[in-house]
Amino acid sequence: MARGNQRELGRQKNMKKTQEIIKGKTKKDSLTASQRKQRDSEIMQQKQKAASEKSLQTREK
Repeated sequence: MARGNQRELGRQKNMKKTQEIIKGKTKKDSLTASQRKQRDSEIMQQKQKAASEKSLQTREK
């Protein structure tokens, strides 16, 4: 009997998820794997550059 609540919560969660997909709220970028990899590598390079510049600034002080 205790599992009935879990099942109902699971159904509600799944229903909400499918409604978001239907409405287009989910984050689908429609990129191929290689395009996504390229985009992510560019983002990481920018982050690393910013981090290295920040560390250089703290060393100078």
